[in-house]
Amino acid sequence: MSNSSKITVLLLRLGLGWLMLNAGLVKVLDPTWSAAGYLENAQTFHGFFAWFAQPEILPITNFVNQWALTLLGISLILGIFVRLSTKLGASLMLLYYLPVLEFPLIKPYYLLVDEHIIYAIALLAVGSLHAGLDGRIDEWLSATKFFKKHKKLKEWLI
Repeated sequence: MSNSSKITVLLLRLGLGWLMLNAGLVKVLDPTWSAAGYLENAQTFHGFFAWFAQPEILPITNFVNQWALTLLGISLILGIFVRLSTKLGASLMLLYYLPVLEFPLIKPYYLLVDEHIIYAIALLAVGSLHAGLDGRIDEWLSATKFFKKHKKLKEWLI
């Protein structure tokens, strides 16, 4: 990969990391934030998403949502476990996408693609381009005895 490509992928990783970290921290720091309204108004798979909004499940749903975004952001910014976090992050973006999908429309003005799909694609691109390597924490981790011994785990995480 050329130096300009590496810089572009690095900037994409850092930009996505900041975006996700900010989205997570906004939710973590706001004691009134809840995913209930988003889940209860799901257009697609309403029963599935409404289940996550049940009073006994909602605190877990909120916690996972808040901290998944926050940890995804930290992972991307630091360049640690980028392959794993980008796959999980893309899955999370699909979970944000499906409730607003009213096939073939998303919101009144999108046709099939919205920002969540773009985020998912960008996250998968960052993960597949090994954007955690080249002087980041993942590069150091991949050289440790543990990850040299456990190559499959290394492929999955780093």
